[in-house]
Amino acid sequence: MQLSIWAPLITLTSAACAYVPESTLATDTLAIASLAKLTASVADGSLKNQLKTKGVSQTCDLRNVAVRREYSTLSNNEKLAYTNAVKCLMSKPAKTPSDQVPGAKSRYDDFVATHINQTLIIHATGNFLSWHRYFSWAFEQTLRDECGYKGYLPYWNWGKSAKDPINSPYFDGSIYSQGGNGVFAQHNCTNAMPSGLNCIPPGQGGGCVKTGPYAGITANISATAPSLAAADVTAGSFLGYQPRCIRRDISPWVSSQWSTDKESFNLLANPLYQTGIKAFQDHLQGDFDIGYFGLHSAGHYTIGGDPGGDFFNSPNDPMFWLHHGQIDRTWWIWQNQKPVERAFAIAGTNTVFNTPPSANTTVEDTIDLGIVRGPLAIKHHVSTVAGPYCYIYV
Repeated sequence: MQLSIWAPLITLTSAACAYVPESTLATDTLAIASLAKLTASVADGSLKNQLKTKGVSQTCDLRNVAVRREYSTLSNNEKLAYTNAVKCLMSKPAKTPSDQVPGAKSRYDDFVATHINQTLIIHATGNFLSWHRYFSWAFEQTLRDECGYKGYLPYWNWGKSAKDPINSPYFDGSIYSQGGNGVFAQHNCTNAMPSGLNCIPPGQGGGCVKTGPYAGITANISATAPSLAAADVTAGSFLGYQPRCIRRDISPWVSSQWSTDKESFNLLANPLYQTGIKAFQDHLQGDFDIGYFGLHSAGHYTIGGDPGGDFFNSPNDPMFWLHHGQIDRTWWIWQNQKPVERAFAIAGTNTVFNTPPSANTTVEDTIDLGIVRGPLAIKHHVSTVAGPYCYIYV
């Protein structure tokens, strides 16, 4: 009720003021320090020696390393090059056999189908961070290999837009953005948590995205667990064909509480989350029992809508990749605060919230992206300058 009282004022204020990004100095400073420590551990061979103990190669040369950058810092031409490459994948035929995934019509859908198929063994699990690192890197490499993209995966530094995501360069609807908000469509609050706590109040969107580079694109694979409470957004047959527009309901209510730079800094600097990777990744993913979204869920539900707010189908909203770029960057910062000590840090089981009960995840377990990318043990995904990887964040 309180939000309903203030919503008109928030809307008017947002429209009347030019967008001003929030400072992310606190976490950017941590990132610089982590890069320095990573560089030192590569230079003195300590990281290479640690990785070698489990048979992981470290041959990446930091003088020629790929650099992932924050999306808002890219030039307009660089932004267009990225979005054009994403649309290129959407225009290419799927490699997934139609008898396995009837809804997969494009090369982009291959990635969506992979995420849907593995959702319950890659979230709230011991492989959550490593699986999504591999998945995002595979997407980046496919953009480069199959669509001629010359850049690298950009990331969305949530803190910059936490107070005003709708007018930010990510969602302002220009051709250089990642698409605008959905048009207004009547809908109820979005019940994003299994606990039912903190139902997200309806915002200014809810309908189809009609502005920006992805205006008019279609989600082909059927909804699995839609959270948008609109009458015509319903689950279809699993992995079936259910073409529909991309809907969004950008939520400052979510981002201003759980996506701020203060939240990110707390995760990366508070001693409570430095005791081990379990404490770190649990806080990153949120505590649904108390209604705490955490940075991971907050990013998804800042976007909201369908399929962005669908736990299974979220990669079908292109903003997914920038969001998980920042998830990976956040883990990268945490890892490289102590690059040698934290190299093989792992905790959790192999099923979502250990349901049903399953074995503990180990670094010897395999990540297999199927049609997207072949199997590779988790130990090869623990560093962005080892195994198949050679990239850093700035």
